Amino acid sequence: MCFYCLYLYVLHHSRYYCQDMFDIERDLTAVGSLTDPTRRAVYEFVSHARRAVGRDEVADAIGIARQTAAYHLDRLAEEGLVDVGFARLSGRTGPGAGRPAKTYARSERDYSVTVPPRRYLVAARIMLEAIRSGAIGREDLASAAHAIGVEMGSEGLETALDEMGYEPAEEEGEVRFLNCPFHAMVEDDRETTCNLNLALVKGMVEGAADPRQPCLGPEEGYCCVRLRSS
Repeated sequence: MCFYCLYLYVLHHSRYYCQDMFDIERDLTAVGSLTDPTRRAVYEFVSHARRAVGRDEVADAIGIARQTAAYHLDRLAEEGLVDVGFARLSGRTGPGAGRPAKTYARSERDYSVTVPPRRYLVAARIMLEAIRSGAIGREDLASAAHAIGVEMGSEGLETALDEMGYEPAEEEGEVRFLNCPFHAMVEDDRETTCNLNLALVKGMVEGAADPRQPCLGPEEGYCCVRLRSS
C-alpha cells in the first residue's frame, strides 16, 4: 500500500492510538473501570472541568456523598485516568489555612483497547516519518484530510467534531477544542499534526456549510485549531 493510501485508511477510520506501551492488560483495566456509571460520571466531570477539582466539588456536581466521590476519584487515580495534586481550595494561606486538599485533573495519558489488537498510531507515525524524509508532502496530507473532513461534515459539524473527539466548547466568543484527537503525534511533528487538524476541520466546516472560520491558535491545554466567526 502506498503511503498516501495508507494515510487515507488511517485517517478515515479515525483511530489514532498512543502506543508508548503495548500493555493491553493495563488499558483493559483502566477502560473497564469506567463501566461503573458513577465512576464514569465522576471522570466526565473532572475531564470537562479543565482544572483541578476537589472531592467536595465533584460530590456536589454529581449528587453523591463526599466519601463516594473520594472512592471513585482515588480509583481513577489508581488506574492513571486522573492525576492527583494538592492545593488549599479555600484560597487562604498562612497559619490557620488548613492542610492542602487532594485535587484531581484528567490525565494526559492515552489508553486504547482494540480486539484484535490494532496499531493505527504506528501507521500514522510512519506517515510523519515519510513527510520528514520527503517521500510525501504536507500538501498531500492536507488535501486528504480536507476531503475526508468534507465527508464527515456532511453529517453536521457538531456530530463530526464529537465523533473525532475534539470536545468543542464555546469560550470567549469562539469555539475551542478541549482535546486533540492526534495528541500523541504532536511530539513527533507538531507542525504537521496542527496542519492536519486544520485541514480536517476546514473540510468539516465546508461539508457542513458552516459560516465559521477554522484557524490555528495553539495554546496549552487546547487543540491548536479553533473556530471563529467569519
